[in-house]
Amino acid sequence: MIEIPSDLNPALVPLAFLLGNWEGAGVAEFPGTEKCNFGQEVTFSHDGRDFLEYTSHSWVLDAEGKKVRPLESESGFWRIDADRKVEIVMCRDQGVVEVWYGELADQKPQIDLATDAIARTAASGPYSGGKRLYGYVNSDLMWVGEKSTPDVPLRPYMSAHLKKVADLKEWAESLPDDMPDGVSFFRPDGTPYNP
Repeated sequence: MIEIPSDLNPALVPLAFLLGNWEGAGVAEFPGTEKCNFGQEVTFSHDGRDFLEYTSHSWVLDAEGKKVRPLESESGFWRIDADRKVEIVMCRDQGVVEVWYGELADQKPQIDLATDAIARTAASGPYSGGKRLYGYVNSDLMWVGEKSTPDVPLRPYMSAHLKKVADLKEWAESLPDDMPDGVSFFRPDGTPYNP
C-alpha cells in the first residue's frame, strides 16, 4: 500500500511510492569490472519542498551475503512536473554529476530515465551516459541501470530488488500510551490486547 504523508508537497504525490527506506540486493556486471552481488540501502525523503531527496549506498557481498567493501554511493534530488516528466540531479562518488530526465508511466508506478548531461572529474572512470528503470512491484522497489562508455555501448550494469524497511520511530510513536509491556501483551484470559 502506498501512503501519502500529509505534509508531502502536492507536486510530489505521483512519486509517493518511492518514499521511505529500502534495503535489498542485486547484481553488478560491466566489461572491465568483476561481476558481483551487492547489497544496497536507498532512502527517498522529503521536507515539504517540491523535490525528493535521494541517497543510495551499495557494497560488494561475499558468497555468504556479508559486506566486503563499498561499491557505489550516490545522492540527488528528484522532481516531477504536472505532465509526469521527472528530472533528477545526481552526484556519484566516482566523480560524476548527472542530470537525468524521464517520465512516470501512465497508470503504474514506473519511471524510465536517461541521462541528459554528464560532468566528470579527472579521477572518474570513462562514462558517456546511462538509462534507468525504477518500478514499484508488489510493494517492493526494483530497478535496473544501463550505462555506456566511449568503448562499450549502452548495456545493463546493475539491477536490484529492494524491500521497504519499517520506520521504527514512526511505528513507536503510533503505539497507544497505555500499551502493555511484552510480558503482559496478552490478557490473562489469553485474548490479545486490542486498544
